[in-house]
Amino acid sequence: MKIVAKPTERRARVRFPMHHELRYKLLEGGAIIASGAGATCDMSSGGVAFTSDRPLPTGVFIELSIAWPVLLDNACPMRLIVFGKLLRAGLNRSACTVEKYEFRTQARTLRFAAPVRHDSMLERWAKEYMKAQQATA
Repeated sequence: MKIVAKPTERRARVRFPMHHELRYKLLEGGAIIASGAGATCDMSSGGVAFTSDRPLPTGVFIELSIAWPVLLDNACPMRLIVFGKLLRAGLNRSACTVEKYEFRTQARTLRFAAPVRHDSMLERWAKEYMKAQQATA
């Protein structure tokens, strides 16, 4: 009889399988370098694994806008906005940290090609994150 060792889990938090549509924006050097769409694979309070429409570069700041399955007041669609860093990326599956998150309401109508938001929230968050990292170093 052969004994097979279970691989050790490196994550500190349990990931939950969740399959929801998402949009992403990537920030590098203070500028948005890419945006696209994909879907979540699994999530925890510390990270998100997701598929994307193209291979992504690691080490960049990322904003995910995830369609949330629960309606606000049973009427208004919600989105979970996640800010983090892209840790791993393969051909079609990537993983990022969850450094900050917030819920936002979204339009009730279906939009097939939603424009990329240019409210600079990702840029402001990345600047604050980098300042905090330098202050603790």
